[in-house]
Amino acid sequence: MIHPKRYLITSALPYANGPLHIGHLSGAYLSADIYVRFLRLMDKDVIYICGSDENGAAITMRAKKEGISPQEIIDKYHNQFIEAFKKTEISFDIYHRTSSELHKETAQEFFLDIYKKGIFEEKESQQYYDKKAQQFLADRYIKGTCPKCGYAEAYGDQCEKCGSSLSPLELIDPVSTLTGDKPILKKTKHWYLPLNKDEGWLREFIEEGILDNKEHHNPEEWKNHVIGQCKSWLDGGLQPRAMTRDLDWGVDVPQEITDSEGKKLYVWMDAPIGYISATKYWAEKTGKDWKPYWQDEETALIHFIGKDNIVFHCIIFPAILKAKGEYILPVNVPANQFMNLEGNKISTSKNWAVWINDYIEDFPDNIDELRYNLTRNMPEHKDSEFTWKNFQETNNTELVNNLGNFINRVVVLTNKYYNGIVPEFDQDSMFTGVWDQDFGGFHETEMLSLHDELQEMNAKLRKFDFRGALKILMEISAKGNQLLQFNEPWKLIKEDPEAVKALINFALQIVTAISVGIRPFMPATSDKLRKLLNLPLLKEKGELLELLDELALGELLLETGHKINEPEHLFSKIEDEVIQKQIDKLKEGSIKIKEKATNTTSVKKEIKKEINNKTNISFDDFSKMDLRTGTIINAEKIKKTDKLLKLTIDLGLEKRTVASGIAEYFVPDEIIGKQIVLLANLEPRKIRGVVSQGMILMAENSEGKLEFINPDAKFENGSIVR
Repeated sequence: MIHPKRYLITSALPYANGPLHIGHLSGAYLSADIYVRFLRLMDKDVIYICGSDENGAAITMRAKKEGISPQEIIDKYHNQFIEAFKKTEISFDIYHRTSSELHKETAQEFFLDIYKKGIFEEKESQQYYDKKAQQFLADRYIKGTCPKCGYAEAYGDQCEKCGSSLSPLELIDPVSTLTGDKPILKKTKHWYLPLNKDEGWLREFIEEGILDNKEHHNPEEWKNHVIGQCKSWLDGGLQPRAMTRDLDWGVDVPQEITDSEGKKLYVWMDAPIGYISATKYWAEKTGKDWKPYWQDEETALIHFIGKDNIVFHCIIFPAILKAKGEYILPVNVPANQFMNLEGNKISTSKNWAVWINDYIEDFPDNIDELRYNLTRNMPEHKDSEFTWKNFQETNNTELVNNLGNFINRVVVLTNKYYNGIVPEFDQDSMFTGVWDQDFGGFHETEMLSLHDELQEMNAKLRKFDFRGALKILMEISAKGNQLLQFNEPWKLIKEDPEAVKALINFALQIVTAISVGIRPFMPATSDKLRKLLNLPLLKEKGELLELLDELALGELLLETGHKINEPEHLFSKIEDEVIQKQIDKLKEGSIKIKEKATNTTSVKKEIKKEINNKTNISFDDFSKMDLRTGTIINAEKIKKTDKLLKLTIDLGLEKRTVASGIAEYFVPDEIIGKQIVLLANLEPRKIRGVVSQGMILMAENSEGKLEFINPDAKFENGSIVR
């Protein structure tokens, strides 16, 4: 599709059974957000759709583990997702959820319509059943050895090590995750989508871009690993796949169907339809018509996902849409590969992850710095890696020393020499260029050169080459730095003031162009730049298209006589101790999980070896600590944090304010009156706007549960603990 009339962009629905980490962000959300913001800046009709996936067995597993209801689980993580996406500036047009009534109605309508067409095959089959738990086991309730890679902890639907999609019957030595027992096979009835009958048209669709004998898309524009994984499935022969499950949590199979009691829709029948129900919800809220975005052939549907979801979005969901009829199929599925962390795969079970909400809390003012690093290292064609040292290096060298330095220089020089006024210049003024050739005076050629650079960036964005596009933008900044360095306006001002006017004017044009070009990647930085330039903030309504037109005509982006603002640094260096703290936090978090997993002496010895920088202290150092009893007389959550409580402690002769990271474990009202032990002579520290005057002592058991340290009997507040 060369010139779509509109775009419908989706990101994989995050599964509401755990928090988001940087692998999720780099896999499906950041890339989509960059692409969507780019389309908006080019004045395209586009909507960006997502929502929480809240059905299926893994939700109930998490609920049982935490001792709460499935509804509480999905509400908890749905709210966390909203907060995380908002803070990282992922700009959905709508973020919905699959527990909504609208979604249930939409999914059931899909299923019933396909059923009435006679497409489903009704089958009795042998499925695993846990006699002790007295229930059929959903795919995620079964673990065993992967038949393809030998990984011993593979689930019944997928091996998390090699990424292979599986069925429970393929597992070697399966066991129930509910009881640990070996399950038995028992008969049950389900409805199957006969994917084997779809092989022909699916192969044409994937390999040739042909749908219903018409050219649908160009398969050469799809990523090789996407085509390769699909061909592997097709070459292996597609089999009928059950679209229902024996579950107690999810979307019910419609009651109109006989023997549907106790049956739920399979997650891959249910979840992708969430894109459609979310679009319907968006249409309700905005007064728009949802149908053209899903049923008009002039719409480009593009799914942004991780590589573990390729088959479901390229084979299973298209088969469901085709069976339903009237719906368009994706023109591209630019799936990313995986992002690793500090030399290992990200693992939620081992707590080897950088959690988005934790990052937001630790680096509330460095969101764009994370977006920059994740884009720069995006796993577009192969697995990539995040390390804290690399994060520090890219921030300090590329953002601070390159981009930030160039912009600061230009703003400082403009204010120093021209009182912040964009200078008029002599068209014949000469200065040395760094683009295509030396500048023989300031005129349209330089603006056209800048236009070409931005067009090259745009071309890469259209091909989902976000790393390449960002690189070009940073090269524009680097050339701007060279422009100043080569010409040394601080020296040239005495010899040829007219040349400096032309030079600074052009540098300001570059900064203005960057303020627009950087918007898809780093929206907050774009806002800061626009404020520095005293320009309106971008509304993402065709501003990049307008800028390119102006450059093509050789027009100025920032008119002479325009007044800019005073200089202000865009980025700050991140120091070694800040990074080391994050590395230690990552290691110690992983160690805690290992401690919970086993109590064996040998493993504990290995764990102890992993703890770095733990040295003995002298008795004199210990005696310097002033430990005193106190009572909590007030407690409240600190705004915009998930972990911090602001506590007021009565120490007898005085009251202290303490910021304590215990909000996840205690309800504020329930700890008022609790006696505690406080490290009273800890140096005060400002945390999220609260000056914390001490530290409360807590005990943590192997399960991660926290308890206050306090005397057995009531002690007078302010008593010394020896």
